[in-house]
Amino acid sequence: MRLALLPTLILLALAPLAQAQTPAPAEATPAADASKPLAVVNGREIPALYGELVKREMAQNQPDSPQLDARVRESLINLELLSRAAVDKGLDKDPRLAASLDIRRKDMLAKAFLEDYIKAHPVTDAEIQAMYDKAKSEAVEPEYRARHILVKTEAEAKKIIADLGKKAKFEDLAKKQSQDPGSAKNGGALDWSDRRAFVPEFSNALAGLKKGETTKTPVKTQFGYHVIRLDDTRQPQLPPLDVVRGEIVKQLQQLRVRDAIAATRGAAKID
Repeated sequence: MRLALLPTLILLALAPLAQAQTPAPAEATPAADASKPLAVVNGREIPALYGELVKREMAQNQPDSPQLDARVRESLINLELLSRAAVDKGLDKDPRLAASLDIRRKDMLAKAFLEDYIKAHPVTDAEIQAMYDKAKSEAVEPEYRARHILVKTEAEAKKIIADLGKKAKFEDLAKKQSQDPGSAKNGGALDWSDRRAFVPEFSNALAGLKKGETTKTPVKTQFGYHVIRLDDTRQPQLPPLDVVRGEIVKQLQQLRVRDAIAATRGAAKID
Protein backbone atom coordinates (compact mmCIF):
# COMPACT_ATOMS: atom_id res chain seq x y z
CA MET A 1 0.00 0.00 0.00
CA ARG A 2 1.55 3.28 -1.12
CA LEU A 3 0.78 6.39 0.88
CA ALA A 4 1.53 9.93 -0.21
CA LEU A 5 4.19 11.36 2.05
CA LEU A 6 3.71 14.74 3.71
CA PRO A 7 7.32 15.90 3.37
CA THR A 8 7.68 14.95 -0.30
CA LEU A 9 7.65 18.51 -1.62
CA ILE A 10 10.17 19.56 0.99
CA LEU A 11 12.39 16.63 0.09
CA LEU A 12 12.21 17.38 -3.62
CA ALA A 13 12.86 21.05 -2.97
CA LEU A 14 15.99 20.05 -1.08
CA ALA A 15 17.12 17.64 -3.80
CA PRO A 16 19.67 20.04 -5.39
CA LEU A 17 21.09 20.73 -1.93
CA ALA A 18 21.25 17.02 -1.24
CA GLN A 19 22.84 16.32 -4.60
CA ALA A 20 25.54 18.85 -3.87
CA GLN A 21 26.36 16.87 -0.76
CA THR A 22 26.16 13.49 -2.49
CA PRO A 23 29.48 11.65 -2.58
CA ALA A 24 31.07 10.70 -5.87
CA PRO A 25 29.79 7.42 -7.39
CA ALA A 26 32.78 5.43 -6.22
CA GLU A 27 32.09 6.48 -2.63
CA ALA A 28 28.26 6.42 -2.83
CA THR A 29 26.39 5.17 0.20
CA PRO A 30 25.55 1.46 -0.11
CA ALA A 31 21.95 0.25 -0.05
CA ALA A 32 20.48 0.68 3.43
CA ASP A 33 20.39 -2.29 5.79
CA ALA A 34 16.78 -2.54 7.02
CA SER A 35 18.04 -3.53 10.48
CA LYS A 36 20.14 -0.37 10.84
CA PRO A 37 19.10 3.29 10.88
CA LEU A 38 19.64 5.26 7.70
CA ALA A 39 21.46 7.88 9.72
CA VAL A 40 21.79 9.17 13.28
CA VAL A 41 21.35 12.93 13.61
CA ASN A 42 22.14 14.51 16.98
CA GLY A 43 21.41 11.17 18.62
CA ARG A 44 18.10 10.65 16.77
CA GLU A 45 17.84 7.65 14.46
CA ILE A 46 16.30 7.90 10.99
CA PRO A 47 14.87 4.40 10.36
CA ALA A 48 15.75 2.65 7.10
CA LEU A 49 12.02 2.34 6.43
CA TYR A 50 11.87 6.13 6.01
CA GLY A 51 14.38 5.81 3.21
CA GLU A 52 12.35 3.14 1.44
CA LEU A 53 9.18 5.25 1.53
CA VAL A 54 10.85 8.47 0.47
CA LYS A 55 12.76 6.75 -2.33
CA ARG A 56 9.45 5.88 -4.00
CA GLU A 57 8.55 9.55 -4.09
CA MET A 58 11.94 10.80 -5.21
CA ALA A 59 12.69 8.10 -7.79
CA GLN A 60 10.25 9.44 -10.43
CA ASN A 61 10.92 6.38 -12.65
CA GLN A 62 14.69 6.67 -12.17
CA PRO A 63 16.54 3.36 -11.85
CA ASP A 64 17.70 2.36 -8.39
CA SER A 65 21.27 3.49 -7.79
CA PRO A 66 23.75 4.37 -5.03
CA GLN A 67 23.38 8.02 -6.08
CA LEU A 68 19.63 7.91 -5.48
CA ASP A 69 20.18 6.24 -2.10
CA ALA A 70 22.59 9.01 -1.17
CA ARG A 71 20.14 11.73 -2.24
CA VAL A 72 17.41 10.13 -0.14
CA ARG A 73 19.70 9.90 2.89
CA GLU A 74 20.90 13.50 2.63
CA SER A 75 17.37 14.80 2.11
CA LEU A 76 16.10 12.97 5.19
CA ILE A 77 19.00 14.34 7.23
CA ASN A 78 18.09 17.86 6.08
CA LEU A 79 14.45 17.18 6.92
CA GLU A 80 15.33 15.94 10.41
CA LEU A 81 17.50 18.99 11.10
CA LEU A 82 14.97 21.52 9.80
CA SER A 83 11.98 19.92 11.52
CA ARG A 84 13.88 19.72 14.80
CA ALA A 85 14.87 23.40 14.44
CA ALA A 86 11.17 24.24 13.97
CA VAL A 87 10.24 22.30 17.13
CA ASP A 88 13.03 23.95 19.11
CA LYS A 89 11.67 27.31 18.03
CA GLY A 90 8.17 26.33 19.15
CA LEU A 91 6.66 26.47 15.67
CA ASP A 92 4.90 23.15 16.24
CA LYS A 93 2.72 24.93 18.80
CA ASP A 94 1.18 27.16 16.15
CA PRO A 95 -2.54 26.19 16.06
CA ARG A 96 -2.81 26.33 12.27
CA LEU A 97 0.27 24.21 11.72
CA ALA A 98 -0.84 21.72 14.37
CA ALA A 99 -4.29 21.50 12.78
CA SER A 100 -2.80 21.04 9.31
CA LEU A 101 -0.53 18.24 10.51
CA ASP A 102 -3.44 16.54 12.28
CA ILE A 103 -5.63 16.74 9.17
CA ARG A 104 -2.86 15.27 7.01
CA ARG A 105 -2.33 12.46 9.51
CA LYS A 106 -6.05 11.66 9.63
CA ASP A 107 -6.26 11.83 5.84
CA MET A 108 -3.51 9.23 5.47
CA LEU A 109 -5.07 7.00 8.12
CA ALA A 110 -8.47 7.26 6.40
CA LYS A 111 -6.94 6.28 3.06
CA ALA A 112 -5.18 3.35 4.71
CA PHE A 113 -8.45 2.22 6.30
CA LEU A 114 -10.35 2.42 3.00
CA GLU A 115 -7.63 0.53 1.13
CA ASP A 116 -7.71 -2.15 3.81
CA TYR A 117 -11.52 -2.29 3.60
CA ILE A 118 -11.43 -2.75 -0.17
CA LYS A 119 -8.79 -5.45 0.20
CA ALA A 120 -10.95 -7.24 2.78
CA HIS A 121 -14.04 -6.94 0.54
CA PRO A 122 -12.71 -7.71 -2.96
CA VAL A 123 -14.84 -7.14 -6.03
CA THR A 124 -16.15 -10.45 -7.40
CA ASP A 125 -16.57 -11.59 -10.99
CA ALA A 126 -20.30 -11.95 -10.35
CA GLU A 127 -20.57 -8.30 -9.30
CA ILE A 128 -18.63 -7.19 -12.38
CA GLN A 129 -20.89 -9.22 -14.68
CA ALA A 130 -24.04 -7.93 -12.94
CA MET A 131 -23.01 -4.29 -13.34
CA TYR A 132 -22.12 -4.88 -16.99
CA ASP A 133 -25.44 -6.60 -17.68
CA LYS A 134 -27.31 -3.77 -15.97
CA ALA A 135 -25.56 -1.17 -18.13
CA LYS A 136 -26.24 -3.26 -21.21
CA SER A 137 -29.97 -3.39 -20.45
CA GLU A 138 -30.37 0.33 -19.86
CA ALA A 139 -31.46 2.73 -22.58
CA VAL A 140 -28.49 4.58 -24.07
CA GLU A 141 -28.63 8.23 -25.08
CA PRO A 142 -28.07 8.68 -28.82
CA GLU A 143 -25.03 10.66 -29.86
CA TYR A 144 -25.17 13.62 -32.21
CA ARG A 145 -22.70 15.05 -34.69
CA ALA A 146 -23.65 18.64 -35.34
CA ARG A 147 -22.38 22.00 -36.54
CA HIS A 148 -23.26 25.40 -35.17
CA ILE A 149 -22.63 29.07 -35.78
CA LEU A 150 -22.52 31.27 -32.69
CA VAL A 151 -23.15 35.02 -32.97
CA LYS A 152 -23.89 37.81 -30.50
CA THR A 153 -27.30 39.03 -31.73
CA GLU A 154 -30.55 37.53 -32.90
CA ALA A 155 -30.44 39.71 -36.01
CA GLU A 156 -27.08 38.21 -37.02
CA ALA A 157 -28.43 34.70 -36.52
CA LYS A 158 -31.54 35.43 -38.61
CA LYS A 159 -29.35 36.82 -41.39
CA ILE A 160 -27.28 33.61 -41.38
CA ILE A 161 -30.45 31.48 -41.60
CA ALA A 162 -31.61 33.61 -44.53
CA ASP A 163 -28.24 33.23 -46.28
CA LEU A 164 -28.40 29.47 -45.81
CA GLY A 165 -31.81 29.55 -47.50
CA LYS A 166 -30.08 31.19 -50.46
CA LYS A 167 -27.71 28.21 -50.75
CA ALA A 168 -24.80 29.67 -48.77
CA LYS A 169 -22.56 26.95 -47.35
CA PHE A 170 -22.91 26.39 -43.62
CA GLU A 171 -19.20 25.61 -43.24
CA ASP A 172 -18.14 28.84 -44.95
CA LEU A 173 -20.44 31.01 -42.84
CA ALA A 174 -19.21 29.29 -39.67
CA LYS A 175 -15.57 29.98 -40.52
CA LYS A 176 -16.28 33.64 -41.25
CA GLN A 177 -18.87 34.57 -38.64
CA SER A 178 -18.96 32.12 -35.73
CA GLN A 179 -17.78 33.46 -32.37
CA ASP A 180 -16.94 29.97 -31.11
CA PRO A 181 -13.15 29.68 -31.58
CA GLY A 182 -13.15 25.97 -30.91
CA SER A 183 -15.44 25.02 -33.81
CA ALA A 184 -15.37 27.99 -36.21
CA LYS A 185 -12.09 26.96 -37.82
CA ASN A 186 -13.62 23.53 -38.53
CA GLY A 187 -16.70 24.92 -40.19
CA GLY A 188 -18.68 24.83 -36.95
CA ALA A 189 -18.17 21.09 -36.47
CA LEU A 190 -18.67 19.66 -32.97
CA ASP A 191 -17.46 16.27 -31.72
CA TRP A 192 -19.80 13.32 -31.34
CA SER A 193 -21.67 13.93 -28.08
CA ASP A 194 -24.91 13.02 -26.36
CA ARG A 195 -27.31 15.72 -25.21
CA ARG A 196 -25.76 15.99 -21.77
CA ALA A 197 -22.72 17.73 -23.29
CA PHE A 198 -24.78 20.80 -24.21
CA VAL A 199 -26.74 23.46 -22.34
CA PRO A 200 -30.50 22.67 -22.25
CA GLU A 201 -31.59 25.16 -24.92
CA PHE A 202 -29.00 23.87 -27.38
CA SER A 203 -29.71 20.24 -26.44
CA ASN A 204 -33.48 20.57 -26.94
CA ALA A 205 -33.09 22.27 -30.30
CA LEU A 206 -30.63 19.61 -31.46
CA ALA A 207 -32.93 16.75 -30.42
CA GLY A 208 -35.75 18.30 -32.45
CA LEU A 209 -33.81 18.22 -35.72
CA LYS A 210 -33.77 15.54 -38.40
CA LYS A 211 -30.54 14.44 -40.04
CA GLY A 212 -29.33 17.19 -42.39
CA GLU A 213 -31.82 19.74 -40.99
CA THR A 214 -30.92 23.25 -39.72
CA THR A 215 -32.76 25.23 -37.05
CA LYS A 216 -35.29 27.58 -38.65
CA THR A 217 -35.05 30.15 -35.84
CA PRO A 218 -32.08 31.29 -33.72
CA VAL A 219 -31.42 29.31 -30.53
CA LYS A 220 -30.61 31.56 -27.60
CA THR A 221 -28.29 30.33 -24.83
CA GLN A 222 -26.09 31.98 -22.23
CA PHE A 223 -23.36 32.18 -24.90
CA GLY A 224 -25.35 34.04 -27.53
CA TYR A 225 -27.45 32.98 -30.53
CA HIS A 226 -26.85 29.71 -32.36
CA VAL A 227 -27.73 28.37 -35.78
CA ILE A 228 -27.51 24.57 -35.55
CA ARG A 229 -27.33 21.83 -38.16
CA LEU A 230 -27.60 18.13 -37.34
CA ASP A 231 -25.24 16.14 -39.56
CA ASP A 232 -25.71 12.64 -38.15
CA THR A 233 -26.80 10.51 -35.20
CA ARG A 234 -25.68 7.15 -33.90
CA GLN A 235 -26.55 4.72 -31.14
CA PRO A 236 -23.41 4.08 -29.06
CA GLN A 237 -22.54 0.45 -28.39
CA LEU A 238 -21.33 -0.80 -25.03
CA PRO A 239 -17.75 -2.10 -25.40
CA PRO A 240 -17.02 -5.77 -24.61
CA LEU A 241 -16.72 -6.63 -20.93
CA ASP A 242 -12.96 -7.21 -21.17
CA VAL A 243 -12.48 -3.64 -22.41
CA VAL A 244 -14.46 -1.98 -19.61
CA ARG A 245 -13.68 -4.44 -16.83
CA GLY A 246 -11.13 -2.16 -15.18
CA GLU A 247 -13.55 0.77 -15.13
CA ILE A 248 -16.29 -1.39 -13.65
CA VAL A 249 -13.92 -2.56 -10.90
CA LYS A 250 -13.16 1.08 -10.05
CA GLN A 251 -16.87 1.89 -9.86
CA LEU A 252 -17.53 -1.07 -7.58
CA GLN A 253 -14.61 -0.10 -5.37
CA GLN A 254 -16.10 3.38 -5.08
CA LEU A 255 -19.28 1.71 -3.84
CA ARG A 256 -17.16 -0.16 -1.28
CA VAL A 257 -15.79 3.19 -0.11
CA ARG A 258 -19.34 4.51 0.24
CA ASP A 259 -20.29 1.41 2.25
CA ALA A 260 -17.28 1.82 4.56
CA ILE A 261 -18.11 5.48 5.20
CA ALA A 262 -21.79 4.65 5.81
CA ALA A 263 -20.83 1.91 8.27
CA THR A 264 -18.50 4.11 10.30
CA ARG A 265 -21.01 6.96 10.35
CA GLY A 266 -23.82 4.58 11.31
CA ALA A 267 -21.89 3.45 14.37
CA ALA A 268 -20.97 6.96 15.41
CA LYS A 269 -22.68 9.51 17.65
CA ILE A 270 -22.62 12.81 15.76
CA ASP A 271 -24.02 15.98 17.35
